[in-house]
Amino acid sequence: MDMHTVVVGTAGTTAEDVVAVARQGARVELSAAAVEALAAAREIVDALAAKPEPVYGVSTGFGALAARHISPGLRAQLQRNIVRSHAAGMGPHVEREVVRALMFLRLKTLASGHTGVRPEVAQTMADVLNAGITPVVHEYGSLGCSGDLAPLSHCALTLMGEGEAEGPDGTVRPAGELLAEHGITPVELREKEGLALLNGTDGMLGMLVMALADLKNLYTGADITAALSLEALLGTDRVLAPELHAIRPHPGQGVSAGNMLRVLEGSGLTGHHQDVAPRVQDAYSVRCAPQVNGAGRDTLAHGRLVADRELASAVDNPVVLPAEGRVESNGNFHGAPVAYVLDFLAIVAADLGSITERRTDRLLDKNRSHGLPPFLADDAGVDSGLMIAQYTQAALVSELKRLAVPASVDSIPSSAMQEDHVSMGWSAARKLRTAVTGLARIVAVELYAATRAVELRIAEGLSPAPATLAVIEALRAAGVQGPGPDRFLAPDLAAAEAFVREGGLVGAVESVTGPLD
Repeated sequence: MDMHTVVVGTAGTTAEDVVAVARQGARVELSAAAVEALAAAREIVDALAAKPEPVYGVSTGFGALAARHISPGLRAQLQRNIVRSHAAGMGPHVEREVVRALMFLRLKTLASGHTGVRPEVAQTMADVLNAGITPVVHEYGSLGCSGDLAPLSHCALTLMGEGEAEGPDGTVRPAGELLAEHGITPVELREKEGLALLNGTDGMLGMLVMALADLKNLYTGADITAALSLEALLGTDRVLAPELHAIRPHPGQGVSAGNMLRVLEGSGLTGHHQDVAPRVQDAYSVRCAPQVNGAGRDTLAHGRLVADRELASAVDNPVVLPAEGRVESNGNFHGAPVAYVLDFLAIVAADLGSITERRTDRLLDKNRSHGLPPFLADDAGVDSGLMIAQYTQAALVSELKRLAVPASVDSIPSSAMQEDHVSMGWSAARKLRTAVTGLARIVAVELYAATRAVELRIAEGLSPAPATLAVIEALRAAGVQGPGPDRFLAPDLAAAEAFVREGGLVGAVESVTGPLD
């Protein structure tokens, strides 16, 4: 576990903190202000629980059963029961990083002082995170409204010492055993606490935050591979001139064009479009790369804005309003703001994959590649070169197009029509994760084809940009081979994917250009 510590206070958290806890194993600590806020809100809940008037979530049933007033003697059972009954997920286990993000973000809302749980409940959640215990959460069970109910319920079940969880060694065992091994006492839930542990957008938000981090890397990587393809196709970099993009001032477009121009600085391959198979303009997939990549970048910026707002939110129902001394029902658990952005990002990921694949296909087609051998093969006919690598890339693009169909336009009524409109934000988040993985593979195939094509140009006596040479050198050092006779291709493609996904591509370029945008 990383010894870096993230302090959880009353004012929300940052995307960087979410990634640190979810992916890097950062420790979590409650601030003194958070503990005070938790205690103050709990006093309000206790006072309301002592009154004869029913208060939703404190002394009533839940959802369509909210009309029943629950007597004090049954309220602890009520809170246990909501966790047990709502832990009804099915399907494959959700990834460890998603569960850690979900728990951390729920802890963030608990610490806001608007949920009414006791400080010890929040501390137990922090202790479970710090012990590296990860509740078993299943793929299906959230409609993205009333929060990510089933996923959060499985996490709450672990806090109670029930159900199953994954230990630090990756072995799934009874949660009670894991808590005991780490000296963690299971929580005994009181009024409102079970409900407060379940009612948030934390799963979809955690997946949005991590997708944004991954897509930032992939969009910079796609600027680079587009530049390499432009080089390999002997295209012109004049279309990247800042003055051209200034007259259509979409911020992302200017950034992508600027990145491509910096990658191509010093290239001896650009500008030959009139020498070999003369053409006035490059194809759209080459010439319009900044426009497409840039529009996606602007979508990421909107996604970050929504994520930052949600990270500053306290999402629960009902919420405690300490200044007024009351508990109030609300609809802030509805996942629509997050769901829309998750769907939007799946659309731009699909389109980035689409334009990327078109450049790859152009590199492999001898009728459009301006002098490159068919399929970049060593001895075309005997060798098939990268023919089937493009098939794989095309299959991935087709998959991303299917994943771009929005989840948030769907709604299935639940809870006897009490919850009659839902966001499906969890579903939008799950398909976006699949799309991001596919996009990394699509970019990797273009990288593999473009570097091979550039090396073939080098063999012709042309000199690529210094940044391009740095990419080729780093890629070969990562185990991805260059041009030559046919060989088992899958390991090369897998290594190229890791090189893209883990930041090797961006790092290689930045060693020459300095930080890209």
